[in-house]
Amino acid sequence: MAKTTDPAWNTSKTASQNASLRLPKVARAYFEEGRKLFEETRSAPVLHRFRLATKRFRYTLELFRPCYGPGLERRLALLRAVQDYPGEINDCAAAAELLGPSQNRIAAFLERRRTAKTSALREYWQQTFDAAGQERWWVDYLARFTRK
Repeated sequence: MAKTTDPAWNTSKTASQNASLRLPKVARAYFEEGRKLFEETRSAPVLHRFRLATKRFRYTLELFRPCYGPGLERRLALLRAVQDYPGEINDCAAAAELLGPSQNRIAAFLERRRTAKTSALREYWQQTFDAAGQERWWVDYLARFTRK
């Protein structure tokens, strides 16, 4: 997720008001980045960058927990699932690099696991996280359901 260039905080508004103005834009940017990822190659470094973007998005939302109700926890759980896949993919790539080419059987296992996890991430993203209406579900919630 590209870092936003408009992080201005309006000091005349409450934290909840600022959240409802800023977080929907952050969510849209995150969805856009995820969609681009699945249009392009899914190398381990690209997936790792996406994992970091997911962490940034999740941690940003967690800062605003007091501003939202229990619906935010449901969304955070979905983000954790997205974050877990690239983490496991990165673990496979890192382990293969540490072992080097001399461990053919283990390297082959790690490559199969990395490929399977990459496919599972793509499926989860497309069929669950970014299924029809999900971006709107996120954006509407972040814009409209802050605690007053």
